[in-house]
Amino acid sequence: MKVEQIHHVAYRCKDAKETVEWYVKNLNMEFVLAIAEDHVPSTKAPDPYMHVFLDAGNNNVLAFFELPTQPEMSRDLNTPEWVQHIAFKVKNMATLLKFKAHLEANNIEVLGVTDHSLFKSIYFFDPNGHRLELAAPDAAEAEKIARLDSVKWQMLEEWSKTKRAPKHAAWMHQDEFLALD
Repeated sequence: MKVEQIHHVAYRCKDAKETVEWYVKNLNMEFVLAIAEDHVPSTKAPDPYMHVFLDAGNNNVLAFFELPTQPEMSRDLNTPEWVQHIAFKVKNMATLLKFKAHLEANNIEVLGVTDHSLFKSIYFFDPNGHRLELAAPDAAEAEKIARLDSVKWQMLEEWSKTKRAPKHAAWMHQDEFLALD
């Protein structure tokens, strides 16, 4: 028994129409479905909502709920802003740079290009305050992932015991550290 894939991920939005239009305009996603109800199907609670679905590519669906009767949305204040984010893969570095230029032309502040060794990425926020990332694979991504795969359990075990970053993958940013010397 195994899960096949993610069916969809759902987040809250401030305004369903604004959110759909933003994702269509800025990330070229397709608006695929809208569902609106007055009662929550799972709990039967009276709570009207609009639930919108966007195609994020390869059968990956990004969904949002607008909840007009609930308190104003906010993020988890106990978690740093950089932690919770949605990352989307793009084909290559050229595509990443085109998206960066497109977003900046639409007056969206973009952080990066950030080199994660396995991939390079940019970061920005949607109109709801959700942090987004676009990631382009590195040319040697497969080799680097294989190298990390061989030490993943040792790293997890060490982290579990010490809560300190294991050094098994320090090679990923070795050039970065050498530049700081």
